[in-house]
Amino acid sequence: MGTPNDQAVLQAIFNPDTPFGDIVGLDLGEEAEKEEREEDEVFPQAQLEQSKALELQGVMAAEAGDLSTALERFGQAICLLPERASAYNNRAQARRLQGDVAGALEDLERAVELSGGRGRAARQSFVQRGLLARLQGRDDDARRDFERAARLGSPFARRQLVLLNPYAALCNRMLADMMGQLRRPPRQPLSAADPGVRGRGDGTGP
Repeated sequence: MGTPNDQAVLQAIFNPDTPFGDIVGLDLGEEAEKEEREEDEVFPQAQLEQSKALELQGVMAAEAGDLSTALERFGQAICLLPERASAYNNRAQARRLQGDVAGALEDLERAVELSGGRGRAARQSFVQRGLLARLQGRDDDARRDFERAARLGSPFARRQLVLLNPYAALCNRMLADMMGQLRRPPRQPLSAADPGVRGRGDGTGP
């Protein structure tokens, strides 16, 4: 899977907030370790390692702008382990970047189905599907997917839900304005003692 330095660089690529990012082993958290153990129990070890390596090559190709190679590698990973959700999720992103929205949605549906709606592959699939729904003006569908991704721990999905809620967005703006006003020092009223105020001091004016 590469040197430790390679892993550190790729950690940035496989960020949970981005659609790419379900290569097991790059995220060292408890969730990743649990999923890795589960996959070790379900899939043959040799095929699993080869599938992960192909996905890694696919992501690197996509990040370099070589979508044809990325799609080829993701397709090979799927052929090796057609019941593993991760490669479908990543191929969906490459398809979307190529403009194949229908193909992307097909892969996302398969990823959600195979993942059972749980784990990182499901979280990222819900985010991707929600983004596509927003682009197509299907805000209700987008909201449902972002809600599911948010329940799976996606901060990006939570931000999208705020954007989809005009009342929440308005409240946030009003709160920000109020906090800004509280931080500003109050303006002192002018008095007759101020040098800029002229008059006899009896309230009758100049």
